[in-house]
Amino acid sequence: MDTTRRKFLTSTTKLAAAAGLASMVPASLLAASKRKNVSAGDTINIALIGCRSMGFGDLLNAIKQPGVDCTALCDVDRNILDERTADVLKKQGKAPKKYSDYRKLLEDKDVDAVIIGTPDHWHCLPFVAACEAGKDIYVEKPLANSIAECDIMVRATRKYNRVVQVGMQQRSGPLFKKSMELIQNGAIGQLRKVNIWGNFNYGIGEIKAPDSAVPAGVDYDMWLGPAPLKAFNKTRFHGNWRMFWDYGGGLVTDWGVHLLDIGLWAKNIVQLPVSVSAVGGNFAYPDHAHETFDTLNVIYQLPDYTLSWENTAGTENGPYGLPYGLSFIGNDATLILNRENMEFYPDMQNGKPKVAARPKETGDDSHELHMQNFLECIKTRKDPVCNIENGRLVAMYAHMGNIAMRTQSMLVWNDEDKNFGDNSAANKLITPAYRAPWKLPLI
Repeated sequence: MDTTRRKFLTSTTKLAAAAGLASMVPASLLAASKRKNVSAGDTINIALIGCRSMGFGDLLNAIKQPGVDCTALCDVDRNILDERTADVLKKQGKAPKKYSDYRKLLEDKDVDAVIIGTPDHWHCLPFVAACEAGKDIYVEKPLANSIAECDIMVRATRKYNRVVQVGMQQRSGPLFKKSMELIQNGAIGQLRKVNIWGNFNYGIGEIKAPDSAVPAGVDYDMWLGPAPLKAFNKTRFHGNWRMFWDYGGGLVTDWGVHLLDIGLWAKNIVQLPVSVSAVGGNFAYPDHAHETFDTLNVIYQLPDYTLSWENTAGTENGPYGLPYGLSFIGNDATLILNRENMEFYPDMQNGKPKVAARPKETGDDSHELHMQNFLECIKTRKDPVCNIENGRLVAMYAHMGNIAMRTQSMLVWNDEDKNFGDNSAANKLITPAYRAPWKLPLI
C-alpha cells in the first residue's frame, strides 16, 4: 500500500510538505482540483466509491437523469466491482473505468462528482480527499463513524467550497415536507414530545461464525483501512459490518439518523441537545454476532421539547403497528409519520376533538428526488437540501446516544472545548484511533 499518497493536498506546497507529501501529490490530481465547475449545459461525470449496496442505488438514480454519465467505479472487492461494472454497461451503454483504490480514482480529471457508499468507517478519508481533488460529493449516512470525523468533513467541505449532499433522502420527500409544514404551522398545537422507533431483524447481526480465510478477490487490508487489524470474519463483512463499533453504530446510526433528522426538522433545530441519556444493552440473541445494542432507549433533552429514540433489534413491530416511525405529540393532536404513511390523531377535550381530523396520506421513495437535488446544485453551486452541517448535526445526535449507553452516563456537550467536559470515558469515544499507516486528516 502506497501510504504516502493517502492525502491529496491541493492548497500549497507548504501544506503538502507539512504532511510529508511535497513531492508525492500527483500532477493529475493538482490539475483536477483547479478545473472549472460544471456549467448548466455540461454533462456531469459521476463516480462511485463503494459499490455493493446503497451507493449503487444512488448511482442508478444519478444515471437515470439526463446529462449524467458514470465514468468510474471503485471497490475493494473485485467480484462486486466486476458485477457492478457490467450493470452500468447495461444501463448506459458504456463501461466505467474500474479502480480498487479510491486515491487512483480521484486522480481522474474527468470525474466531476463522487458518491461515497462505503462502510461508515471509510467515509472520512475519501471524502476529504475528494474535497481536496475538487470533486462534489454525495455521501451516504451517517456522515461518519465518529464525532471528530464529522467535524473534519464539515471543515473540508467549506475550505474547498464543495457541493455536498448527505444521503438522508427524506429531506426531499413530499410527505415529510408536508408533515413539517403542518407541525410548524400549528396543526398539532404546541409540540411537546417526539418519539422515534426503529425495530428491525437485521439489528442482531448474523449467527456467530469462526474466523476464516479472506474471500478471493477481496483486498481485506484495504477494507479495514483505518480500523484495527482483525482476522476476517464473515459476520463483520458485507451487510453485517454496521453492528460492530469499529465500522458502524448499529440501528441508531443507520435508521436512527433518518428519523432523528425529521424529529429535529420539526422545529428547525440546528443545535446539539442540552443533555443525552440512555438505557439498554445486549439482552437477546447471544448466538448472533453484534457489539452494538440490540435494545436501546435514548432521551435527548431539547430546550422546549424532548426527543427519544428506541430500538428492539430482532423484532419488526412497534407503536401503531409500525416497525419504524415517529410520533409528534402536541397539545392538540398527534401526528404519526413514516415513509409510507402520515396519520393524524386529534386530542379530545370535553368529548370533542380539539382540531379537525385529517385523512391519512401516503408517500413513496424519495431517493431519486434527493439525487436530482444534488445534481442541480452541482450546477448552481447552491447547498443541497441536506447539507454537510445537517449531516453532522444528526450524526452527532446518533453517536451521542451510543456514547451515553456505552459509558452509562448522562452527556452534556461542551461546544467550546468540543468534548463532554470532565467525562473522560465519553471523551475517549469522540476521536477514532486510526491504524497505521492511515492518519486522521488535518483540516
